Amino acid sequence: MQHSGGTVYATPYVAHGHGSVGLGERPKKFNGKDFKRWQQKMLFYLTTLNLASPMVNAKALWESLERKYKTEDAGSKKFVVSKFLDFKMVDSKTVISQVQEFQLILHDIHAEGMVLGESFQVTALIEKLPPTWKDFKNYLKHKRKEMKLEDLIVRLRIEEDNRQSEKKAYNYHHEAKANMV
Repeated sequence: MQHSGGTVYATPYVAHGHGSVGLGERPKKFNGKDFKRWQQKMLFYLTTLNLASPMVNAKALWESLERKYKTEDAGSKKFVVSKFLDFKMVDSKTVISQVQEFQLILHDIHAEGMVLGESFQVTALIEKLPPTWKDFKNYLKHKRKEMKLEDLIVRLRIEEDNRQSEKKAYNYHHEAKANMV
């Protein structure tokens, strides 16, 4: 260690032995994601090496990094929650393609460390069905038995297939009448 005008400097030191961290094992360069995890790894690494820069500057730098990236983390969580709350299905797209969009949003929520119970996810998905699915939505809401998300998606796929079959049959029947006239 070197002392210089009240500021403590530590020189790099690596203890090579059982349980020590070698230079090749240092944490990767921070890439802007998962700051908390990187922070813990870096703190462990620097502590293991007995390595520090001037305390005032290092502390200021550390606090600056915390403010910047923890704020970004909070911002990305708010963005994902906003996407979830704003998501509403429309009649102009297939329900199943929109269910896949919804599942991606759920995945993003999970990736941000937030947890939504499965019954909440099921209820939210039912609420987000498009307007022409109102009767089916009411049918699903009044079912007594708890449903898994996977089961709901299967039911939605079956209902959508049935609707498409009925639409084709209706169109075929009307075309046949038009040709007879």
